[in-house]
Amino acid sequence: MDRGTIIRTIVLMIALINQFLVIFGKSPLPIDSALVEQLVSTLFTLIMSLHAWFKNNYLTSKGRKQREILEKHGLTGRKRK
Repeated sequence: MDRGTIIRTIVLMIALINQFLVIFGKSPLPIDSALVEQLVSTLFTLIMSLHAWFKNNYLTSKGRKQREILEKHGLTGRKRK
């Protein structure tokens, strides 16, 4: 088996054990709704921040070409040299 198969199998087993514990009224993870809300909010903020940073910066070769064209036509707001 490859590494991905082993990891997926372990995660599946953890999920199944967690589900059986929930069915029998045991709470394996003591998480309240406020913590879940904070985690979801933080994760959303992190993902959207990284997305905005990546999209608004010319990190890829395509983006650098776009910046060159914008600068060539004076559309960046920066003065040409």
